[in-house]
Amino acid sequence: MAAEATVKCPANGVSKAGLNEPQSLFIDGSYCPSSDGATFSVSNPMTGKLIYDCASASVDDYSRAIQCASIAFKSWSRTSPSARRLIFLKAADILEGYLHSDAPEILSVEVSATKSWVKVNVLATVNILRETAGLVTHIKGEIVPADRPGTTILIEREPLGVVFAISPWNAPVNLTARAIATPLICGNTVILKPSEFSPKSQHLVVRALHAAGLPPGCLSFLPVSPDRTPAVTEHAVKHSAVRHVNFTGSDRVGRIIAGWAATCLKRCVLELGGKAPVIVLDDANLEDAVEAVVFGALANAGQICMSTERVLLHNSIAEPFKQALLQRIKDIKVGNHEEDSEISISGLINATSVKRVQSLLDSAVASGAKLLCGDISASGPNKTIMTPHVVDAVTPDMNIFHTESFGPLLCLCSFDTDEEAISLANGTDFSLCAAVFSQDVMRALDVARQVRAGSCHVNGPTVYIEATLPSGGTGGSSGYGRFGGIAGVYEFTEPKIISLGKSGMKYAF
Repeated sequence: MAAEATVKCPANGVSKAGLNEPQSLFIDGSYCPSSDGATFSVSNPMTGKLIYDCASASVDDYSRAIQCASIAFKSWSRTSPSARRLIFLKAADILEGYLHSDAPEILSVEVSATKSWVKVNVLATVNILRETAGLVTHIKGEIVPADRPGTTILIEREPLGVVFAISPWNAPVNLTARAIATPLICGNTVILKPSEFSPKSQHLVVRALHAAGLPPGCLSFLPVSPDRTPAVTEHAVKHSAVRHVNFTGSDRVGRIIAGWAATCLKRCVLELGGKAPVIVLDDANLEDAVEAVVFGALANAGQICMSTERVLLHNSIAEPFKQALLQRIKDIKVGNHEEDSEISISGLINATSVKRVQSLLDSAVASGAKLLCGDISASGPNKTIMTPHVVDAVTPDMNIFHTESFGPLLCLCSFDTDEEAISLANGTDFSLCAAVFSQDVMRALDVARQVRAGSCHVNGPTVYIEATLPSGGTGGSSGYGRFGGIAGVYEFTEPKIISLGKSGMKYAF
């Protein structure tokens, strides 16, 4: 690892190191081993075989990176809007080129990404960088009228300082860009902790920004082994120089991070889990609803926080919907994407995920739910491939109704009235997203407004977001705070009041 201490990316951002070469830390513009030489193994989830060894950052590495970020903040926060915009636009072009170089292989091997999921990840990230570049001139203040004579009041929006960002493996390129792009464009510096499952996939964004000219210290990349993660993460969250934390991941870990941040009264954006409901009303276009539900539930094998997990069906259309759903699922190609590039659903991230889905299914069937498709088995070299599963007659007293599966699993429930549907939709602790299907748009709008969710889509899938939109939940197990658009600018800046007084003013007291 020591030989990589001074490795630099070439100008085009394409690394000369192969997929199987070790992955280093990236601190203050240079690649380096961890301070104590520690590493951890990154394995192919489909085969279970070692891909490469990755440097495991220590508390000392994080302290050094935070110090470098604090120093870099002084100059980066004063960089002109045009300079920041040009870096982001160049990074977007570089990243787009990765689709034709090593990105497909990296995502395929690290996270079992299918060909379509690779394309979605990279192109969505390119769009995030381009859209975020345009935000740089929308970081605006205001002038407020003053009651006090001789006074002018300015309210400016200022960057926060050092931001600690933790992004997950399931959409590794896209969600990494989301975690770091708005903080950086607002003038903050960022410490990025990637998932231990996908360091090289997430490093693609770092590579592109570095190659585009992002100054040293503005973005550091510090993977951490699972055994070190709790101590290192707590250290970074509580570090006095870290002004803000954003985390995308499970509600279990989100609660821990929120607790640490609360001890030092630190702001967070937490985008956590989901149990997204789709309400299909009695007048819905069933063909449209089925198509959206299948996409929303099974894209990336259901490993998306916005994935459709519960379908709430009006009793009058329940049977034809089920028949159409099962027929549509039969057309989906499931298997090993490494053997067949046309696969739509490949393996889950590991055997632990498979066991979680199997446990939920076993419990539901034991409680009286009916399995309409799927046999609760797993296949593939590492037993990570699961076919789609549809469970009918699910009720709120079942664990599967409330627990995020993060797998190719759909729960079906039934209702008689709109009010009952809304109650079922709001019947979990999650609040990330939802959808409503009806040919009466005003009726659907009325229902959507009563569903507790950060986003609710009418006649569209739950899996839908754009870079300009304020993505996030409304509390509970889906977390709080928003990424994206102007809402993201507000999250990663703070207002500062500056009052200007004329000379010669007198103050009575």
